[in-house]
Amino acid sequence: MRRQSLALLALWIAGVGCSVGPDFQRPAAPTTRGYTPEPANATAPVAGKSQRFVDGQSIGAYWKLLRCSALDTIVSQALASNPGLEAARATLRQSQDSLRAGYGVFFPQVDAKAGASRQLYNPAPGSLPSETFNLFTLSGTVSYALDIWGGARRQVEALGAEVDAQRYTLAGAYVMLTSNVVDAIIAEAAYRDEIDATKATIVLLREQVRIANAQMTGGTVSYANVLALQSQVASTEATVAPFEQKVDQAAHLLAALSGTDPANWHQPSVALSDLQLPEDLPLTLPSQLVRQRPDILVAEAELHAANANIGVATAAMLPNLTLSAGYGVNGIAADRLFAAGSPFWSVGAGLAQPIFHGVALYHQRKAAVDARDAAAAEYRQTVLGAFQQVADQLRGLSHDAEALAAQTEAVDTAARAMRLIQANYQAGIATYLQVLVADGQYLQTRIGYAQAVAQRLQDFVALCVALGGGWWNAAPSSLG
Repeated sequence: MRRQSLALLALWIAGVGCSVGPDFQRPAAPTTRGYTPEPANATAPVAGKSQRFVDGQSIGAYWKLLRCSALDTIVSQALASNPGLEAARATLRQSQDSLRAGYGVFFPQVDAKAGASRQLYNPAPGSLPSETFNLFTLSGTVSYALDIWGGARRQVEALGAEVDAQRYTLAGAYVMLTSNVVDAIIAEAAYRDEIDATKATIVLLREQVRIANAQMTGGTVSYANVLALQSQVASTEATVAPFEQKVDQAAHLLAALSGTDPANWHQPSVALSDLQLPEDLPLTLPSQLVRQRPDILVAEAELHAANANIGVATAAMLPNLTLSAGYGVNGIAADRLFAAGSPFWSVGAGLAQPIFHGVALYHQRKAAVDARDAAAAEYRQTVLGAFQQVADQLRGLSHDAEALAAQTEAVDTAARAMRLIQANYQAGIATYLQVLVADGQYLQTRIGYAQAVAQRLQDFVALCVALGGGWWNAAPSSLG
């Protein structure tokens, strides 16, 4: 009975001892049902169509909702070749290997040693003569630190939380990469539209210069009118180069994001008209958002690790029990290692109790508690920031629809006004100033329209990113 009791006590100490420190409790999901004071249901109509916000709609590969095969091709290339994403995968593997290494604390530490030496032995003066001999030793040791208070378990728990943090960091890198690629493509397409609008305006201005020259020859307008139109042509032409520079910069960015140097980058052409905003826009409930958005999950994992570190610091203040055993043989010749009288062995247990460390252990635990409190506050701030971003994008898409509807009407009105003024100018009943004003208004409305379309598309991307980016539906190869 005594042996059975000792065995049960040893089993309790080794395997089912308590784990000091607070157990981690996952933060409760918010109970709020929306992100804005007024529920987001649909946007204002543009060209007779409104976008509806659909609760619970899966995001997935959100860029596919724009229905552009060239866009899909570019994003796929970036996911396959982006160095930053590969670095995040390697960092995740590193944290996983660190966790596997951490599990070693639950196993006995077994070591083997072999040694050979030549020694000179001097007995007491005046007794036996000195002797030189060889000594060969072969031994093994086993030691096991009993995790009585669960400090090792808490340490491994913290390593597991760090693995989670790296996994969600990789998910965040995936979401940021896809959004940067899609944003760059949208921006590049918008710049090209602005270039086309500007060049079309330049053609109209040059035609007006030709007419003005003819009228000057006929004596109906002054040379000053011709010079004013020529100045307008030059000023408008000067705006093309900055747009072309932005196109080049967007292309170079796409090359870098796709893991290719700009000199060897060849991308499919994407026009702004190729990107179609879906009628149904995804919208995730707040309670689901906190379980999907990568930065919130990273903050939660960091909170988990900080909570586990309290247990590690607490266990460091308590007694530590280590069991050890050793066995070996020695001899003055290698062939006599296993002769009679050569073995030696030892069995022991060590108990260490911290007594006084200059209050270091107490304040280390207090610092761990403070770190947990800071991580909890950071988690709450991350959640609030996420809700703010979703609210911004919901309202932004609503305002984008209103702005685009107004820009569409402005383009149509400016085009009609420009055609009327040009006809009056050719008939000699409108002045060059009226022509310049009409041309300038038309150019600005064309550029404003392209910018409004691009802003609306980019705000759609920003909404999908704010809702988590759909990384949970990504191919496993994309996330390591």
